[in-house]
Amino acid sequence: MLARLFRLHGLLVASHPWEVIVGTLALTVCLVSMNHNLAASSQVCSWNECPQVQETVHSSDVITLTITRCMAIVYIYFQFKNLRQLGSKYILGIAGLFTGFSSFVFSTVVIHFFGKELTGLNEALPFFLLLIDLSKASALAKFALSSNSQEEVRENISQGMAILGPTFTLDALVECLVIGVGTMSGVPQLELMCCFGCMSVLANYFVFMTFFPACVSLVLELSRESREGRPIWQLSHFARVLAEEEDNKPNPVTQRVKIIMSLSLALVHAHTRLAAEQPGQNRSAEGAHSYEMSSGGPMRPLKLPSMHLEQAITLGLALLLAVKYVFFEQTETESSLSLMSPITSSPATQTAGCRGESPPPKPRAAPSERGETEGKAEDAEGTSLLLFASRDPSAAPPPQGGPRAPGPEESLARSSRALEECVAILSDPQRGARFLSDKEVMDLVSSRNILNYKLESVLETPERGVAIRRDMLSPKLPVRSALASLPYKEYDYSKVMGTCCENVIGYVPVPVGVAGPLLLDEKHFYVPMATTEGCLVASTNRGCRALSLSGGCHSRILADSMTRGPVVRLPSACRAAEVKVWLETPEGFGAMRDVFDRSSRFARLEKLLVGLAGRNLYIRFQSQTGDAMGMNMLSKGTEQALQRLTQQYPDVEVLSVSGNYCTDKKSAAINWVLGRGKSAVCEATVPAHVVREVLKSSTASLVELNINKNLVGSAMAGSIGGFNAHAANIVAAIYIACGQDPAQTVGSSNCITQMEAAGAGGEDLYISCTMPSIELGTVGGGTNLAPQQACLQMLGVQGTSAGEPGQNARQLARVVCATVLAGELSLMAALAAGHLVKSHMVHNRSKTNLSETLS
Repeated sequence: MLARLFRLHGLLVASHPWEVIVGTLALTVCLVSMNHNLAASSQVCSWNECPQVQETVHSSDVITLTITRCMAIVYIYFQFKNLRQLGSKYILGIAGLFTGFSSFVFSTVVIHFFGKELTGLNEALPFFLLLIDLSKASALAKFALSSNSQEEVRENISQGMAILGPTFTLDALVECLVIGVGTMSGVPQLELMCCFGCMSVLANYFVFMTFFPACVSLVLELSRESREGRPIWQLSHFARVLAEEEDNKPNPVTQRVKIIMSLSLALVHAHTRLAAEQPGQNRSAEGAHSYEMSSGGPMRPLKLPSMHLEQAITLGLALLLAVKYVFFEQTETESSLSLMSPITSSPATQTAGCRGESPPPKPRAAPSERGETEGKAEDAEGTSLLLFASRDPSAAPPPQGGPRAPGPEESLARSSRALEECVAILSDPQRGARFLSDKEVMDLVSSRNILNYKLESVLETPERGVAIRRDMLSPKLPVRSALASLPYKEYDYSKVMGTCCENVIGYVPVPVGVAGPLLLDEKHFYVPMATTEGCLVASTNRGCRALSLSGGCHSRILADSMTRGPVVRLPSACRAAEVKVWLETPEGFGAMRDVFDRSSRFARLEKLLVGLAGRNLYIRFQSQTGDAMGMNMLSKGTEQALQRLTQQYPDVEVLSVSGNYCTDKKSAAINWVLGRGKSAVCEATVPAHVVREVLKSSTASLVELNINKNLVGSAMAGSIGGFNAHAANIVAAIYIACGQDPAQTVGSSNCITQMEAAGAGGEDLYISCTMPSIELGTVGGGTNLAPQQACLQMLGVQGTSAGEPGQNARQLARVVCATVLAGELSLMAALAAGHLVKSHMVHNRSKTNLSETLS
């Protein structure tokens, strides 16, 4: 509830930045303009007024104030130094804006409470600088800078406020209450400092909750300038800041302790204030203190005996740190700016790299390979700093009259590091791979300090690992520019690693078409099909139209069970026969089932089919697998069941968890006869007028063609499960679009298509498709990828089914079978009418003149 409230507050502030900024400034101006007369008070420091100290002070006060100022300067220096290492001038500018405006608000408060004079700022500002916290401000800025659009800026600011707001509010409350205890100490100077501290915390909190998020949203909106659709301020190495801040949420136990402590301190403050109002309890009336309160005039400044020495010390320290920050850290910072992002530096700017024993020369990348400048920002001197530099300077020259990218000689003089130093940087948890250039990472891969296949996990972003692998692979190819047209950017590789692919160098975009609406079981489906074969989607779409005009088609699931068939060896064929008999008994099956079922909450062993060849035993495990395709689930259960078998028969030798008795990704009669995965059947009756008008054919010619082509022709070829026109076409297209294993098209396209004359005059067409081994799932593997999930969502079957486990996968199998029926109907009609070749030539945009070719 509290997080939601802060999220709505953040969204409101980020969505209306001008209103919030103007309102904040107006409130601050009104505070300055208010008439405020400090009434005489019996308290040293209350919540709405602070003490006014006599001019006489001790030398200890001088020393304390000097140390405080120096600590404030050093503290601010280190905060900005840490921010600079993030590699973003935007972060520095936003942090500076936050500090400046917070100081302005704080100064306004001090001036207001001390009678509109600057006398209190001399003592107040150091305490403000000591208590200001830039970490929360920079974290909120990271949320905004990780966005790809202005709309996402607002959303990310609101999410950041939901994460940071409650913690920051509680911290501010605790700080105020803890520091406020000092206002009851009776020590004048301590009470004054604590009063300043409370004001600092409140001013910091006020700016963080109002002016700062509005200003961040407005600045990024005004600076929006996209390159290839990406804003110049979008920083890829902040992409995971949402998840990181979510993980870094404070411990709930700590939060409860803070709340309890806050309540306790509030009671202490309340008791003290109430007691102070009683007669005879006023501390200032006792006359024991060495200061006096002024009832009317403003506070007079502290006249320190050594004011000139104090100012010299403070000013000298500030100048020293400023010179160090601006001049001596410039080279180091610029180097880190080019290394923080995975796509920042080019081969030309990183030729130095790590100097190992024999570093391989870095070839020049293809001109089009990662050759676009993705963003720029203005540095402090007004020059343009390339935050995302081109990997090849020749690919994207800088704007005319603008700054040039650093050349090879400059980089060589700046970032030439030994191999040992690079290894040390890589091993340092505070620095890591993000402080290494691409060339240095390549040298570490060549020296096997980084394994090539682990690049994505070692580097700060998987995309940078893919980019470096491409750079290393390109010079080894027959055509060095071969990878230039293979995209790799803007892809979520976190869902690929450890699940879908290894040694990734990019991804292949495949066109996705849609066929439909497909009227199946009284529901309409729009079927995604990923293919590069012209006419396939158009033909299937025509079949869907014919089925819709015919009242749709109807389907049933006949069986649902995945299989795994290991092979084990016994000392003799007779011993193998004994084991076979035991497995087929209720006792043996029960023992195997108990172990198998414990391996997963979805796997349930239904059947064992045991085959024997000599002394080898082939055991076909058959089980339901929920909405998953289930091969991993079956393999795990089978492995544990085999361990139980070896306990029963110690002389059993497991040769392989897969003995091709499954059978997986191979054409096999056992799948055709017994089924594997989902077994489905789909049927429809097409009226004669639809056959004539939509399919441009006749029922008699379709029935005759089906017998001679799909049945007799396939039998003549010795086909197993191939009694169809092109079921594999539709299955493969849907599988690629929906994240299935394309190799399982081999078994999943087993299909027999049957056509018969129907109706009173035998002019209607009855068609059915029976598919006994559709191997698919809606969870796991490629179904975790966002584009494939989108295609599954089109069909309403993405993920696990909320009701009955396995329902989504069974529905997808029905859609596959029905789409195959639509494709069979359309292709057979085209073949019967003689339209196949002509339609392919037209829709494939062939320049071959068909009439000339035929003549």
